[in-house]
Amino acid sequence: MSSLLSQEIAQFYDASSNLWEQIWGEHMHHGYYGKAGNYKINRRQAQIDLIEELLTWADVKTGENLIDVGCGIGGSTLYLAQKFNANATGITLSPVQAARATERAKNVNLQETVNFQVADALNIPFPDNNFDLVWSLESGEHMPDKTKFLEECYRVLKPGGTFILATWCHRPTNSLAGELTPDEKQHLAEIYRVYCLPYVISLPEYEKIANDCGFKAIKSDDWSIAVAPFWDVVIDSALDIQAITGLLKSGWKTIEGALFLGLMSRGYERGLIRFGLLCGQKD
Repeated sequence: MSSLLSQEIAQFYDASSNLWEQIWGEHMHHGYYGKAGNYKINRRQAQIDLIEELLTWADVKTGENLIDVGCGIGGSTLYLAQKFNANATGITLSPVQAARATERAKNVNLQETVNFQVADALNIPFPDNNFDLVWSLESGEHMPDKTKFLEECYRVLKPGGTFILATWCHRPTNSLAGELTPDEKQHLAEIYRVYCLPYVISLPEYEKIANDCGFKAIKSDDWSIAVAPFWDVVIDSALDIQAITGLLKSGWKTIEGALFLGLMSRGYERGLIRFGLLCGQKD
């Protein structure tokens, strides 16, 4: 990953992660609101439900040694480690996130079996065939080389293991809607700027990359409707006085991210932003 982009991503999450945890909890990802997006449930429960629904969808019932690629402050990592009684590793570009995740592991007495470190997902610091579950929940959008990212996930996955990816995508361009319009490209450019993204691709493009990397039993799905309510919930919670006070202490980039939350909500509404799922196995 380019040093400048890596630095921008690290700084963004160094500055914002503490506030996110205070207001929204340890899970830094979308929630699941039912296939039709109409479940009226607590946002934190919706985030846990997303993890469980992903595991069910990918037919993953167990794991002994897993890696969470783009782990945040360890929400998914610790949840999966506890659920499967597994050894787990989380990697992130943010030193603040890695330190907080390590602290959280100690708080639940998992410091012997769960570890976190600062590492680049395009150069995962582990040997080939090392993990039986490679989990990436909303980090693919940050990757400047999607092919290298999936190649690394494939490399560290054990034969017989499962790779689960959930990531922001843009709408497919191989349909009647055709290529992205100038207005859509401008909308995406604003999202990239605010949230430190190099670019996103469509789910069919991810499928092709996964196939080229060697993944087998590839399955994909679009859960945009199921997760779309999340952004309006976040927008509402950002109006809380505690959130506003925290934002003012977190620096301009975090404030900007909050001010432009509507970019994501409107992106889902117009069908431009998609929540793409992909899983595959290694022979």
